[in-house]
Amino acid sequence: MNEALIRIARAEDLPAVININMVSLREHYPEDFWRHHLDMWGEAFLVADLNSLVVGYVMCRVERGLGYINKSLFKKVGHVISIAVHPDYRGRGIGRALMIEALNRLKAFYKVSEVYLEVRVSNEPAISLYEKLGFKKVQRIRFYYLDGEDAWVMAREV
Repeated sequence: MNEALIRIARAEDLPAVININMVSLREHYPEDFWRHHLDMWGEAFLVADLNSLVVGYVMCRVERGLGYINKSLFKKVGHVISIAVHPDYRGRGIGRALMIEALNRLKAFYKVSEVYLEVRVSNEPAISLYEKLGFKKVQRIRFYYLDGEDAWVMAREV
C-alpha cells in the first residue's frame, strides 16, 4: 500500500528529484530543464513524500497538437516527460499513485483531453502499469533512446 503523500513539487525538491532520476533512469536532463517544467506546469509536477523524504516524482508538460487517439482535432495534450520511484521504495504503489494524480491534475488544471508518454520497449513493469491505467501502445519509435533502444508511445484519453 502507498503511504506516501503525493504533492506538488517545490524548488527545494529538485535535488532529490534529480537524484532519483540519476539512480533510476538512463535519461537525464540539465537542472534548467527541471526548473522550466516546474515553473511552467507545476500543477502536474508531483513528488511522493514519505515522512518528509522525496521518494518518487512525475514531471509533465502540456503541448498543443493532434495527439495520438483522436487525430481529427487540434487540442491540448498532456505529456508525461519522466516518472521514477527510488529503487528502495518500489513495489508500494507509489508510481501508480503519482500517475493517477498526474492524470487528474493534467485534466483539471490544464484541460487536456489526452495524455501520452514514451517508454522503453524493454520496460515491462512500466508498460504493465500504464496498460492497467488505460494507456494503449499507439506507435513504436525506432532508436528513440540514446543507447539505440526503441520506445513505445502510449496514450489515453482523460
